[in-house]
Amino acid sequence: HSQDSPDLAAGLIRGKIDLAFLRPEKQAPGLKFKLLRKDPLIVLMPRDHALAARNSIRPQDLDGETFIGVSPIRAPTLWAVINDYIKHAGIAVKPDHQADNIAMGISLIASTGGVGLLPLYAQKLLPKTVVSRPIQGAPPTVDLVIGYNEANTSPLLKFLLSKLDELKFRVAKNDGR
Repeated sequence: HSQDSPDLAAGLIRGKIDLAFLRPEKQAPGLKFKLLRKDPLIVLMPRDHALAARNSIRPQDLDGETFIGVSPIRAPTLWAVINDYIKHAGIAVKPDHQADNIAMGISLIASTGGVGLLPLYAQKLLPKTVVSRPIQGAPPTVDLVIGYNEANTSPLLKFLLSKLDELKFRVAKNDGR
């Protein structure tokens, strides 16, 4: 299933899902999370945006821009990472729009002429009208984890968890990390 992290966590808690790739959820009693990777955030903008001429984006470049945020309900972990980054960078950015998912975020960026922060993997989903740029300095990151219910005794789940290190190696190899 492809679902938001809160929905995946709920499925794990109820025993409807054995294992999920998701963002770690704080309100998930009984769940265990194992880090798969840390995804850096990048800046997305329309191809014809003034910032698109730059090779990288400084945090202060986002001041005054139409900003596309993410939903605190549908993407609470990513929402928290973005808000913490904005706060620590000392920039006055407040979302003009909130996206429920990556596709909606990209669509809002394209249609409003705004900018947004999304995980690096969003690059693979961009239409020709939207471009991405790295953030100068150390970019904020959001964890991608494998989650499961610690009460789940499935032999298949135990087998998959035993292969986690091999999976992490393959993911890193395919990402060029």
